[in-house]
Amino acid sequence: MANPQFQRPGKVRVLIVDDSALVRQVLSEILSGDPGIEVVGTAPDPLIAREKIKQLDPDVLTLDVEMPRMDGLTFLQNLMRLRPMPVVMVSSLTEAGAQITLDALALGAVDFVTKPKLDVQRGLTRYGTDLCEKVKTAARARVARLQTVTAPVSTDTIKYRTTDRLIAIGASTGGTEAIRAILEQMPADAPATVITQHIPPAFSKPFAERLNKHSRMTVVHAEDDMPLLAGHAYVAPGGLHLRVQRSGARWRCRLGEDEPIRRHRPSVDALFDSVAQAAGANASAALLTGMGDDGARGLLALRKAGAATMVQDEASSVVWGMPGAAYTLGAAQQVLPLAEIAGALLASTNAGT
Repeated sequence: MANPQFQRPGKVRVLIVDDSALVRQVLSEILSGDPGIEVVGTAPDPLIAREKIKQLDPDVLTLDVEMPRMDGLTFLQNLMRLRPMPVVMVSSLTEAGAQITLDALALGAVDFVTKPKLDVQRGLTRYGTDLCEKVKTAARARVARLQTVTAPVSTDTIKYRTTDRLIAIGASTGGTEAIRAILEQMPADAPATVITQHIPPAFSKPFAERLNKHSRMTVVHAEDDMPLLAGHAYVAPGGLHLRVQRSGARWRCRLGEDEPIRRHRPSVDALFDSVAQAAGANASAALLTGMGDDGARGLLALRKAGAATMVQDEASSVVWGMPGAAYTLGAAQQVLPLAEIAGALLASTNAGT
């Protein structure tokens, strides 16, 4: 159920849902410290939260997963079915937590922040600025469950013989589901595809494994010096930049722990700039939903290098920050709904063979 959400005038009104009194207190202090946010209430479980949503009409919910009486995922599913609203998950930084958080994003949550298992108060405080930014961005997000594409692109006329074509994809907020929707449409022999999604280290490998289950391509967690092969997609590890380097007639993954670019590592700009240099006109690239402007300059570099470039349109984006910035720079040859991007990427790479 689509529910375009636009922030009301004034402060962003937040309801915090977490079974831990300490976490509720720490989150309240962090969020209340931002002049653009008002914490209108807290709830220790989903059943109380349900009543407080009716009473307080918050703009954004922060939601834990493991709670008494009803788990966070069940509550989220009911919420997005009956009263869609922006939700930011607060999830433990573990592999199990990563899987659950990815499930939450699939159900319609806008974003997530990590909750450390030890020293919760200090750990959450370190994420304070990020949490406030994500809550304010969520208030402006379009709350709509991404639709699974039911008619995959036909592969009858698409034949790829080598990896002489390359696809690059970048995304942030809302991107985990947008990338899944694109890869679901890709044929098993699609060109090698490199992907940068803003994501913490503990979440990137489960994210790659999840994508692999939804794609006919083989989706892997990128490793340094890994060769890029047709029919494979490579996901940037959280905390490391993914770049493409030409090695003779082939391409290889290069991972780097160098400085974040515009506060991000992995950075979409790092990936796109390297693809522009290594592949140029042999590449096609798409910049998807996400807040900020990472990837906009890299997409422009790709366009100048002769690559086919496109961005997700505003209507189908959760947040039209990154694609909007690229559009403003003149980096995109096409502005497309999410459902049409896979076909455009395949068409552009096929045209170049």
